[in-house]
Amino acid sequence: MEQFLAYMVRRDGAELTGQIEKRTLDDLPEGEVLVKVLYSGVNYKDGLAVSPEGKVVKDYPIVPGIDLAGEVAKSDHPDFREGDLVVCTGYGLGVSHDGGFSEYARIPADWLLPLPEGLNPREAMGIGTAGFTAALSVDRLLHSGVSPEFGPVLVTGATGGVGSFAVDILSKAGYSVTASTGKLEQQKDWLLSLGAASVIGRDEIQAAIAGPLGKQRWAGVIDPVGGPHLAQLFKSIRYGGALALSGLTGGTGFEGTVFPFILRGVELLGIDSVYCPKERRQRIWSKLGRDWKPERALAKGIHEAALQDLPEVLETILQGKAVGRTVIRLA
Repeated sequence: MEQFLAYMVRRDGAELTGQIEKRTLDDLPEGEVLVKVLYSGVNYKDGLAVSPEGKVVKDYPIVPGIDLAGEVAKSDHPDFREGDLVVCTGYGLGVSHDGGFSEYARIPADWLLPLPEGLNPREAMGIGTAGFTAALSVDRLLHSGVSPEFGPVLVTGATGGVGSFAVDILSKAGYSVTASTGKLEQQKDWLLSLGAASVIGRDEIQAAIAGPLGKQRWAGVIDPVGGPHLAQLFKSIRYGGALALSGLTGGTGFEGTVFPFILRGVELLGIDSVYCPKERRQRIWSKLGRDWKPERALAKGIHEAALQDLPEVLETILQGKAVGRTVIRLA
């Protein structure tokens, strides 16, 4: 086959450099299914893959991109045939296995799902790992007993990928949503248009609460940020409530007490989108194409870019300046 383009990241000592390179099929890793990539979504983890401090990739060179949607070009597996539309998120894609920022990718069949009914490839990548993580978070809140009538749900980092989709999905599922952001003046109207009932500044949820417990305010919290502010959030969750945690952009540690957990029965729900079991993965993606399809976030928060724009997109996401989601068009 003639050559195709991919964004390759290489290591030279302590330095990482990324550039678009020409590749052939012989350069691709093993896998039963060859996919012509149509779109790939850009995530914070992709930014970490090109950062020397990121520590998400062990071995370079690598093609990053932890999401992709495309068309099967060749298959050695009975579940997939040439021409099938497929989606892949998580597993080792873009971290230990060449990922989605490439015109072609070869992938293990177990990592692939048929493109969910109700979504086209661009929409699937607009949702991507971020929207999938948001939907997993809503699903876990529901299964922990945090139903819409239980009270308001707070979404932190609401202008980011996970946060913006969480606002949309929660609102669609009937919840009263409070969106928190550090971009209050610039993005308040956008968050309200996604379905938030109210929007508050990041400083409000980070403000210190005296004592081990505070006013019972939130029935649930979706937090894709992590970091020290978690200690304050736990103090303000209602009896029997829960916090779904999926991120670390705000830090990896926090200090707190056991009191919210043993006096109010608060739950900490860890959200993992990378190795989520396939049955649950299929169920959640099906909801994203139907009942939970985030039309508002897809219509208002998706930016399309070309492969040559990727370095600028990755830098923006690492600096915390990204709003909504960016998809890279590859065909």
